[in-house]
Amino acid sequence: RALLAVSLNLMALLFSTTAFITTHWCEGTQRVPKPSCGKEKKTNCLNYSGNETANETNQNVVHYSWETGDDRFLFRYFHTGIWYSCEENINAAGEKCRSFIDLAPASEKGKTIQSRLLPILQIALVLFLLVLQCQGKRYFLSTQGPTCVLWLSVVSEVLYIMLLVVGFSLMCLELFHSSSVIDGLKLNAFAAVFTVLSGLLGMVAHMMYTQVFQVTVSLGPEDWRPHSWDYGWSF
Repeated sequence: RALLAVSLNLMALLFSTTAFITTHWCEGTQRVPKPSCGKEKKTNCLNYSGNETANETNQNVVHYSWETGDDRFLFRYFHTGIWYSCEENINAAGEKCRSFIDLAPASEKGKTIQSRLLPILQIALVLFLLVLQCQGKRYFLSTQGPTCVLWLSVVSEVLYIMLLVVGFSLMCLELFHSSSVIDGLKLNAFAAVFTVLSGLLGMVAHMMYTQVFQVTVSLGPEDWRPHSWDYGWSF
């Protein structure tokens, strides 16, 4: 039974760490205008009527396209996580990524929040200060709202993983170095408390990230806003 608990806790620790650094929390499609057809691009592009050579040399030529509605757009795949958002490159092979933090509207970026998160050793104090600041201002969705919530989500995820590590360490200590039954029960109780607390923090972190993502969908850059999206395997 103890070995099974250690194995499950190790799996949870590995999955949570992997999810934290991946970019598949949310995924979907973005609607972007088709590029113009050229010598190197013949598909998934707008083919204007007329002589292509003349169109390239004469800038005053009026271009016509028979494609209307959604036919004028491409639906490219994208996926995003806490740190980066990656989308399919329609002009070349592969993907292009950008910082998810930079996708927040310019009026909603708080430099003071980021500077407070730098000392990793004071992470609990930082979380407390951020909660006080966000609650005191009472406008999560205005000047520093999504950025504040995003960094709260990051801190919660880090604490979630740290508590899982503590719980895993206590379980290993119980399994391999427990000298008596009473000591083993005490270690098991503390491991259970840390594991439950880690689960609560992980749930809160996911809820805060969902809020940030939904705000970014509405107020983020127009070239990034998803046409449709859903939660990915990392979430």
